[in-house]
Amino acid sequence: MNSNNTTNKGSIYRKFGVITVFAVFFLILVGGIVRSTGSGMGCPDWPKCFGTWVPPTDVSQLPDDYKTIFAVQGKEIADFSVFKTWTEYVNRLVGVLIGFFIFLTVVFSLPYRKDDPQVTLFSFLAFILVGFEGWLGSKVVSTDLHPVLITVHMLIALVIVGILIYAVARSRKQTLTYKEPTNLKAINKWLYVILGLSFIQIIMGTQVRESIDLVARELGEENRGIWIDQLGFTFYFHRSFSIVVGILNIIFIQNVFKGTEAKHPARLWSKVLFGLLFTVVVSGAVMGHFGIPAFLQPVHLLLGSLIVGCQFYIALLVNHSRVLGNSENDISKLQKATA
Repeated sequence: MNSNNTTNKGSIYRKFGVITVFAVFFLILVGGIVRSTGSGMGCPDWPKCFGTWVPPTDVSQLPDDYKTIFAVQGKEIADFSVFKTWTEYVNRLVGVLIGFFIFLTVVFSLPYRKDDPQVTLFSFLAFILVGFEGWLGSKVVSTDLHPVLITVHMLIALVIVGILIYAVARSRKQTLTYKEPTNLKAINKWLYVILGLSFIQIIMGTQVRESIDLVARELGEENRGIWIDQLGFTFYFHRSFSIVVGILNIIFIQNVFKGTEAKHPARLWSKVLFGLLFTVVVSGAVMGHFGIPAFLQPVHLLLGSLIVGCQFYIALLVNHSRVLGNSENDISKLQKATA
């Protein structure tokens, strides 16, 4: 009876953990929408918004000198925009909701604390980092969207995703009964390369995003069609570098198919990775040739984040016997039991 209860609780953890992972990706998408709409300073203070827990819906609800009262770093804020204010406020609400999700993930991980304490430990670590991410968000606001802090904010979100993916994957290690790839060393070599390059691409992408913000303020929305011409070297390097990254990912995927058995789940996720790569290239091309459509900017960011998450999950799948704690004896027993 106790064993069944533990199994049921483990199933709840895995399902809820997967939901939480995708919820964090959703938060990354919402954050991208905030950036693409220029809503980052829609709420000039933190954690409240214009001094209240529920932000105003009209400028008449603010004092006449609100630009001075809510000045950031001694500079008056921009004119009140109900759209930008509520876009940023919804972003914060989603962040709070994710915090609750990860807290429940920690609670649901408690049945593992004896048999596999790392599941609980990493779930708790994700919860701590979400709290740090919230604090960092307050610093982003107080520094008037400092570019370095925005980049760090994004990278920590990806670290949280990676930690959650690891914890959930570890919780289901007993179901991993497939053989280790015959060319694991080659796969891991390419994994290090593509993961490193993906992070570089994301960092460069945030720099391009910052350049777009500057150009948008100078030229205005009505000149969106000529923004690309003003972005400079970083944009062109980011675009050209994506070709290199794409080719190396394809080589990695070929190695996965070469060294794994037909039923290995790394093959399925390699197909997902290829689909994401194709889609992100198409989205980038559309942005480059059609004046950086606002709706595609957060989508492009989300796709890049999903690529990193997919790469990391494949890394766990091909290295499950070493990274997730399955010994060779455990795997052998599982293979016999499922034969």
